[in-house]
Amino acid sequence: MVSHPGRTVTALAALLALLLAPLCAFAETPAARHSIALIIDDLGNQRAQGDAVIGLPGPVACAFLPQGHHSDRLARQAHAFNKEVMLHLPMQAAGEGPATPGELRLDMNRRAFLDTLRQGIETLPHLSGINNHRGSLLTRHPGHMAWLMEGLRERGNLFFVDSRTTAATVAEQLAGEFGIPNIRRKVFLDNERDSDAIDAQFRRLLALARRDGTALGIGHPYPETLALLQQELPRLHEYNIELVPVSRLIEIANRGTPTWQASLSR
Repeated sequence: MVSHPGRTVTALAALLALLLAPLCAFAETPAARHSIALIIDDLGNQRAQGDAVIGLPGPVACAFLPQGHHSDRLARQAHAFNKEVMLHLPMQAAGEGPATPGELRLDMNRRAFLDTLRQGIETLPHLSGINNHRGSLLTRHPGHMAWLMEGLRERGNLFFVDSRTTAATVAEQLAGEFGIPNIRRKVFLDNERDSDAIDAQFRRLLALARRDGTALGIGHPYPETLALLQQELPRLHEYNIELVPVSRLIEIANRGTPTWQASLSR
């Protein structure tokens, strides 16, 4: 049989391309991104603060106090700017002090507790989820947290974020047991209201996202916090990190978890 060098070269080239294709595809695939979500708390009483938070780049969630003077208008504005609206639900803290309007308290019976919860939920349009304001006393009590999750399950289509104002909290555990989509706060950005400290906490949030794949941070509408976020959020792609809505972070964090554990039956 007569050999045809041209055909042989063509066949070898085709074989080589076939063998190298998986390697080329792997090389061209971008590295997997890590994800963070951010919540800014304590909104609703100051209009200018709310406007500044809504103006932040990306899907930063806005958490409004239930009886804030400007909560309704700002919540509608946040929704129009594709920001998730959250209820920053007051809960009783361990220290003595007057109750915050709309606060859930340990001395409430079940009916008063659920009525207060429903009233808080009804104050905000376009509501996506809830996180606790204070609550270092209440969130450690399983019975009251069961009432909370019962109310959220009755309402439906709401997620819960455990702000973790105490290490003894059982709120996240109870949310999972009741099938409420949930996640915990990993970093408080601005417990120290100092620009260098806030920057360090933001770097810690990114480091946790790189380590664990996801991380949730909570901050407040302080000028120092907003200045850092205005500067750093547009640069997240440089760190191979993506800012996503809180609801999306919950889905990512539970990816691969069995449905009965994932608490994603929304």
